Amino acid sequence: MSTVTKHLQSHQRRPEARPQELLKAALDLFAEKGYSATRLEDVAIRAGVTKGTLYIYFENKAALFRAVVEDGIFPVLDKGEDIVANFAGGTSELLSYMTQTWWTLVGESKLSGICKIMVAEAANFPEMAAYFHNEVIVRGERLARKIIETGINTGEFRAIDIEVAVDSLFSPILKLMLWRHSFANYSQSALEPRAYIEKHLDIVLNGLMAGAKS
Repeated sequence: MSTVTKHLQSHQRRPEARPQELLKAALDLFAEKGYSATRLEDVAIRAGVTKGTLYIYFENKAALFRAVVEDGIFPVLDKGEDIVANFAGGTSELLSYMTQTWWTLVGESKLSGICKIMVAEAANFPEMAAYFHNEVIVRGERLARKIIETGINTGEFRAIDIEVAVDSLFSPILKLMLWRHSFANYSQSALEPRAYIEKHLDIVLNGLMAGAKS
């Protein structure tokens, strides 16, 4: 297929499909290259459109990045909030299910590369970092805090420092996501994510459960 034919076909696609194609291309490139090194020209090429077409939908790279977060991570947070509000099982079961769901929907996907970008490039892009903190991290922490508070109130969990518990829950998962996008291909130790998460949850839940030693 010639370059001209490909170009014509790209412009024959339904216009409403183009934003999603651009978001997918942007996520791929952000995960591969990081924020600084990703050029809008490369996103347009990866999506099979012109740079001018990209600007129809996104005014700049920051707007494109926010759209990637809103398209990919916001639905996961929405799902989490719905699960917490309607879960019928025990609190420890809910905490385990939520952690594994996050890994399935974010950790195992290219969305985990967005978390790596935030750690690596937040200092250089403070507005982007503030946006991600307020719209993603705060919501995630609020969910974890609500689960732990519920467990304490029902007597399933012992009374502990909730903020420290939230950090203890999230930090190893963040480490696992960063590892996937940095040293995983160079380490001789096999870090199997699912087994890692199961062991992490075992430690966390045994520390939270009422009757555990303080």
